[in-house]
Amino acid sequence: MPVPARPNRDAFRPLTPEDFQRDTSVSRETLDRLRVYADLLVKWQGSINLVGKSTLVDLWRRHMLDSAQLFPLLPPGTKTLVDFGSGAGFPALVLAILGVPDVHMIESDVRKGAFLREVARTVGVAVTVHTARIEALAPFPADVITARALAPVAQLLDFAAPFLAPHTQCLFLKGQNVEAELTEAHTLWDILVERHPSRTEPAATILRLSEVRREPA
Repeated sequence: MPVPARPNRDAFRPLTPEDFQRDTSVSRETLDRLRVYADLLVKWQGSINLVGKSTLVDLWRRHMLDSAQLFPLLPPGTKTLVDFGSGAGFPALVLAILGVPDVHMIESDVRKGAFLREVARTVGVAVTVHTARIEALAPFPADVITARALAPVAQLLDFAAPFLAPHTQCLFLKGQNVEAELTEAHTLWDILVERHPSRTEPAATILRLSEVRREPA
């Protein structure tokens, strides 16, 4: 199991796969799978806008490490993880490659869904890709719910409501507006909030939300 990622020693140059392995202690087999993922991402990016073009220069920091930093924050025994708006698979597909056993990625774009399935097939990891809107999916209980750059916290919790069980935790990667988003969310939801600094972006925060309950009307 990977150890918590350490900040890269040189934040002014792109992170390499070797840097990523050093900072996460993943196995050689896992790194090889992530290399294949990265290669497929670059290949498909030519025909599908999967990620911001400028981020490909530092893909291993901006996407791979940004996703992998969630792994140490997962509750012990995490099995079922649901990811909203999976896009190119960050963070969910990285977490599946790192070892989360039952990952569900919800992505309404059919072409992006095809990309996710192709990566999973090629690297040999079992995931479920739902090419549907979040609201249209039949709900089931999740251990963890993740989202990255999708919507404000309050809206994410609305999406999460059908998947919440008493033990469910939410891991949301958020930017500099996180406090305003939490203020809004607290008017609608009773939540226990933990803030963790991002290891890839000084202005970003990882929210770990638990004991999530909607406030009475």
